[in-house]
Amino acid sequence: MGDNPAMTAILYPVAPDVQTALAAPLARAAREREAVTAAGEGVTFVTEAVGPAFASRAEALAAHHAWVEDDRGAGPPPEDRYCRLAELIEGRPPPPAQPSLADGRRWPNPPPVPKTLWRLQVSYWRVGAAPVVDTAPQARQARRQVREPMDYRALKQLTRQPLRPVKPQQPLDFGLFEAPMPEAPGRMMPDE
Repeated sequence: MGDNPAMTAILYPVAPDVQTALAAPLARAAREREAVTAAGEGVTFVTEAVGPAFASRAEALAAHHAWVEDDRGAGPPPEDRYCRLAELIEGRPPPPAQPSLADGRRWPNPPPVPKTLWRLQVSYWRVGAAPVVDTAPQARQARRQVREPMDYRALKQLTRQPLRPVKPQQPLDFGLFEAPMPEAPGRMMPDE
């Protein structure tokens, strides 16, 4: 970072809730260990929506111009870009289109575009929040267990789960640029 002074890390607020993160955070930290030192206890990195919803991006930008970078590049300095505008679907998303194969056309006319709303999302280090330990089964296992179609809220919940391995990763037996010798498979040789 010494060669490029324009490159900076985002300094996320350290706060107990999202309102405090915007108004008066305890400190600002780029890394978890810095946030733990500032808070004096455990922290969890979270992203939460805050404030009212707006019908258009332009309205949301006008209301939150001090927090969010706009299309012209104006906005907060690089280390203060911990907020963003997110477009959310209002209500239930439309069902997927089924192929019709009628009148020489494979797909029917597309469904109407769902109404969307824009909200401010803030990423910050939440103080005192233990990491969420999810004991729910993985998405593919949960979908196999359920025979009837799942509710869209349940599907959305499954997509927001952190990725977990199916089984623990096995340690590598040899390095990246090594291969077993043809005449002695128990010995490794460089493969560069």
